Amino acid sequence: MVDFVIFFTVGVLFVVGAFVTSWLIAPHKPSAAKLSTYECGEEPIAGAWIQFNPRYYLFALAFVIFDVEVIFLAPTLLVLKSFGLVAFLEILIFVLLLVLGLAYIWRKGALEWM
Repeated sequence: MVDFVIFFTVGVLFVVGAFVTSWLIAPHKPSAAKLSTYECGEEPIAGAWIQFNPRYYLFALAFVIFDVEVIFLAPTLLVLKSFGLVAFLEILIFVLLLVLGLAYIWRKGALEWM
């Protein structure tokens, strides 16, 4: 328990020390240009509270999910020969689930871009 308290205290002090040091060293010269909203090189033309179509979020979420799951396939494919038929069948089931998920979000219209 004592080790935990020591490590926790050192961790908190390290983080707080980094923030305080950054605050002390960083220059403080705010201007209108520095305080304005900047998004992808475009000047804002409206307020920040406009409503976005949730389809963009669904599209991005689907991309992240499938991207991460495909990354999980790489280590399995590298050792596929040593695991044999069982690993091959598991990979087929995994890919089938990915295809079913893709078909589901396609059917729901989450991939339609307007």
